[in-house]
Amino acid sequence: MNQLRGIYTIWYRDILRFWHDKLRFFGSITFPLLFLFVFGSGLSARMGMLGEGYDFTQFIFPGIIGMTVLMSSFMSGISVVWDREFGFLKEVLVAPISRAAVATGKALGSATIASFQGLLILAFAPLIGVSLSIGTVLALLPLMFLLAMSLGSFGVLLATRIRSMEAFQATMQMLMFPMVFLSGAFFPLQDLPQWMNVLVKVNPATYGIAPIRQVVLGAAPDAIYNISLFGHALTLWNEIAILAAFGAAMLLLAIWSFGNQA
Repeated sequence: MNQLRGIYTIWYRDILRFWHDKLRFFGSITFPLLFLFVFGSGLSARMGMLGEGYDFTQFIFPGIIGMTVLMSSFMSGISVVWDREFGFLKEVLVAPISRAAVATGKALGSATIASFQGLLILAFAPLIGVSLSIGTVLALLPLMFLLAMSLGSFGVLLATRIRSMEAFQATMQMLMFPMVFLSGAFFPLQDLPQWMNVLVKVNPATYGIAPIRQVVLGAAPDAIYNISLFGHALTLWNEIAILAAFGAAMLLLAIWSFGNQA
């Protein structure tokens, strides 16, 4: 019970910090909307229809949702570095809760915030001609949370090994933007150059964005956003399993890394 209370306290603290930071709140949705309405609208006429019933703007809409969740959860590890620099982390680590609870609370906090931001982007679906039912939204919530939890755990893991804010921000930019752009968020996954195809397949974000796109746009055997791995066309559940395995591994490593903090 004490460990659950510790997880809740760490989670609740991160939620409060996000809620009271209005600039962060509004800035977190401004950037993805810029991509959606400027980048999407600018290329939609040139790209034309990418599949039956949807154009380029509608195609990248699920990718924007995934990008929002990915970037928010991945960057949340910065709170670990911040807390270390200002001495709060040392106080947490000597508290009567396990370090596993601290790592889990941090990952859950980042996943909750990122999922909420993804939900906000869903509200703009009618503006680009995407129709979402209540069932579709309910199906998207666990997918967004799984992606956020997986990448949030990865961000927390990296934050436990980085000692300064400057180094963390540089590392995040070096990793985050390639992960976004090589996840299939902005382009179809068919007929890619061989080197890019390899990078897309080893990118964990690919297996988080693809299920979101399948739920929003519909699953079809010949869809341009389907993923094939070793000649096998992955189903929605295959992609979820791969992402869940990655997320579990990152969370366990983050817990182990927290346990080795001085």
